This record gives sequence, structure tokens and C-alpha cells, in this order.
Amino acid sequence: MLRVVLDTNIFVSSLLVKEGVPARVLDAWRDRQYALFISPPIIGEIRSTLDYPRIRNKYNITESDIDQLITLLEHDALIVPGDDPSVSGSIPEDPADEAVLACAMDARADLIVSRDRHLLELEEYQGISIHTVRDFLEIMESEDHA
Repeated sequence: MLRVVLDTNIFVSSLLVKEGVPARVLDAWRDRQYALFISPPIIGEIRSTLDYPRIRNKYNITESDIDQLITLLEHDALIVPGDDPSVSGSIPEDPADEAVLACAMDARADLIVSRDRHLLELEEYQGISIHTVRDFLEIMESEDHA
């Protein structure tokens, strides 16, 4: 089973557009098509991003919506510390993205899924491939037919 780390933007997008491609990625996880790894820093970033007033107001996100997502992740995803110090300095343009790399390293992930250009420009990190949401869904579909 693939070991996967999703960037914060995938979780946020899946909540904002419930029928979108990122939501399909989370649906695949709920269907146990891959193992999802997450870390406390990523969970914290998801909560703080969804707490932005402009996002909550524009998309009618409630505290209950946020709590449900966080609870789901805390109970059903595989949690790793996400504090691997070896990633420090890997993305000087946006050090916050290094939390995703640290989670992936701790998880010994096969791949990372992101919409963030800083991560996508890396293409891979320490043998961990980095994919767009659509690329990941294609990988999942090809594995289903393999």
C-alpha cells in the first residue's frame, strides 16, 4: 500500500469544494486505497488556515466542519512527529513547506501530493516523489488496474 503525505492545501481544498479533485483524493484514502500519514505541524496548519476569517466567511466553514476534519485525521490517519531536522533549508523560499517534507521523511513516504509550487518544483525529495493532485489520482487509477 502506498505511503502518502498530503500537503495542507489538499485538505483545505477538499473541505472548500466537496466535489473537487482534492476531495476525491481524500475519498480514496477513506476507501483505504493508500495509507495517509500526517504530523502535528500539518494538523496545526490545517486548523489555522481554515480559521482565517476570509476563508470561513467566504465558504461558510463552521467550527464543527473544522473539528470533524481534524478529528478524522487524528483518529484515522497515521501520525508521525514530523520534526525531521534534516529538511531544514530545503525550501528557502518558503520554509513552512518543509513541514510536509519532514512528515514524509518520518513516515518513510512513497510520495507527497501537493498544489504548492515550491514542493512541486522539487519533483522529488530524498527519493520521495512529489505529485500534483491529478497525477496522484492517475497513479491510483493505474494501480487499481494493475
